[in-house]
Parts: sequence; structure tokens; C-alpha cells
Amino acid sequence: MAGLKFIGFVLLVFAGSWYGWQRMHNQDAISKPIRYVKIEGAFQYTSKDRLKAVLTPEMKRGFYHADMDNIHHLISHLPLVEKVDVKRVWPDAVHIKITEQTPIVRWGDHALLNKQGDVLTPDNISEFKNLPIITGPEGQEKKLLEIMKGIYIVLKDKSMQLAEFHVNDRRAWQIKLANGLEMQLGRKAPLENMQRFLKTMDLLGEEQLAMIASVDTRYPNGYAVTWKPDTPKIDWKAVTEKHTEVDGTVPSGTDAGKIKS
Repeated sequence: MAGLKFIGFVLLVFAGSWYGWQRMHNQDAISKPIRYVKIEGAFQYTSKDRLKAVLTPEMKRGFYHADMDNIHHLISHLPLVEKVDVKRVWPDAVHIKITEQTPIVRWGDHALLNKQGDVLTPDNISEFKNLPIITGPEGQEKKLLEIMKGIYIVLKDKSMQLAEFHVNDRRAWQIKLANGLEMQLGRKAPLENMQRFLKTMDLLGEEQLAMIASVDTRYPNGYAVTWKPDTPKIDWKAVTEKHTEVDGTVPSGTDAGKIKS
């Protein structure tokens, strides 16, 4: 019996101590607000107002009661946030470090892709209007991004800048350059079709290239050209005399030339 009474006494004292500690802790939490929130990181897409809206409810709970895991969760789910670290720093601060995603292309009209091909959905897509754009079948983001990277490099070697890469439901390719030139590449050997056109660029010359509105490369041994309005008639005979392996017939009314590669 003496042993049982002793245990009961210990439990009672412990319970009383626990109650007192909890009371002191709660009072301390109320009297110890979070005075400083330090946010680090080279981020440009996550607005201060958006962060403030996310953080304020937890900051009001005080230094002890603010939920660091919840803060981490809320910030991690903001658009274009890649990584976030959150920690409580004695005596009255919270330190947050944010790393943002780096979008490299637009995916359709409302999303972006990072370099891994992951889909990102920003609050405002308009601030990314200078990025190249890809459109294509859903689920093909990573594959099409890799193809676009290859096209970008090939065109850059020719001092051309890729602006748009489109793949329709039939898997036909179309690209558009920064200067407005459009290329219909089709779905059968589109890369070979593009290369065939690029090989003839020296034949056409910069002056003629600047006059081209679009090129249709979906022909076995050549391509068709659509010229910009008010383009003067080109003396193809003079052009072809400068080069070899060229069939310079230009059908009247079409200004389309078949060029052997």
C-alpha cells in the first residue's frame, strides 16, 4: 500500500508540474511574438504580397505556436517555387530561404516548362512572353522540349533564332523564327526537311531570305516559298549562275523553286 501511495503522489506532482509548465508556456507564447521574418533567395516571380498573405496567419500564432511545417508546405506550393527551407531562430525570428524554378519556354498559352520539362503554372503568364513557345499533345512536354533544344542549336548555328515550335495531333511540325519566317516541316522526316532548306541558305542569300514569309518543306526533293507582300521579282537565273547543282525553274505565279541538296 505504501508503494502505491508513493506512486500516486509522484504522478500527482508530475501532473501538477505539467499543468504549470503548460500554463507558463502558453503565457510565454503569447508574450513572445515573432518580430522578424528573414526571407533569402534570388527570386523574382514570387511577390512579396503573396508571401505576406501566406505567412501572416502563422506569424500571428507567436514564436512557439507558428507551424514551420505548414509554412514550408504553403510556400512550396506557390507557383514557380522549387525549394524552400524554414526554421525558427531564437528568440523571436523565422528564417526562410526560397529557390525559384527557372522557366525556359512557354507551354501553350497558360503554362511554362523548366529545363527538366516539368510543367509550371504561374499566376501571370504575360511576363514570360519573351520566352519561346511550344505547343503539342499533352504528356509529350519532356520529349518536345528535347527536340526543341536540338532545333534551337541547329538554327543558332545559322544565326537564326527559334521563337515557336508547334506539333499538331497528327505529329506534323511547324516552327517560327524570331524574324517571322515560318517553316512547315510536316510529320515525315521533319528534321531532314529543315536541314534541306538550311543547306540552301547560302544559295538564296541574306537579301532573298529577308523576303521570305514562309517555307513549305513537305516535298521529296525541294521546298515551296511564299514571299512577303510587295517582294520584287527575283532574277533566279542570276542567282543560280552563282552556284552549282541547282534546278532554277520557278513556276509563274508561285515563286516556288526546287533546289537539290
